Amino acid sequence: MKFFLDTAEIEQIQHYAALGLVDGVTTNPSLIAKSGGDFLAVIQEIAQLIPGPVSAECLATDVATMEQEGRYLAGLAENIAVKVPLTVEGLKVCKVLSDDGIVVNVTLCFSAAQALLAAKVGARFISPFVGRLDDLGECGMDLVASIREIYDQYAFDTEILVASVRPPLHVVEAATIGADVATMPPKVLAQLYNHPLTDKGLAAFLADWDATGKPRKIL
Repeated sequence: MKFFLDTAEIEQIQHYAALGLVDGVTTNPSLIAKSGGDFLAVIQEIAQLIPGPVSAECLATDVATMEQEGRYLAGLAENIAVKVPLTVEGLKVCKVLSDDGIVVNVTLCFSAAQALLAAKVGARFISPFVGRLDDLGECGMDLVASIREIYDQYAFDTEILVASVRPPLHVVEAATIGADVATMPPKVLAQLYNHPLTDKGLAAFLADWDATGKPRKIL
């Protein structure tokens, strides 16, 4: 499963990219505004740092302007994925852009029916928001499982990009179900490798070695 970072913070992207853990980045207007950078400049900088897909979201909601924005965003870098909402207008734009070879990420998916529509109009990515469904007392991972079953049944090429990831367990569950991508805040990615028993075990190993009186070096 591919890992995307859901952030517009350049330093965090650089840090995790250096570890070899980042396959792509998802952004939205809120994240870019929070970073304090210029909308287009931030997207271009991220696209230069990460060779994989970088999702950049349209701000317009009408078809004509959304298509215009999508084409402009796609022209910023070869690895831009244009993000559009799962509305009738967004689906129309997805169809037009996808037919022209532009990568589209259809976002704000909350039902399997919506995911089916996105696949039929050529979306490269569908983004089910699992955390927001959990907030309403539903099970976001049930949606991911339903989408996986539908896409496999009809051999759709659309990749399932699990979004609104909250606890690390969301990532593990998404991988178990067979999602193609999980996009997560940097703090969630850090939680995947941080474990108190790892820290405790390492401390014990080092304490045993220190008890020998020898230096902590092999060579």
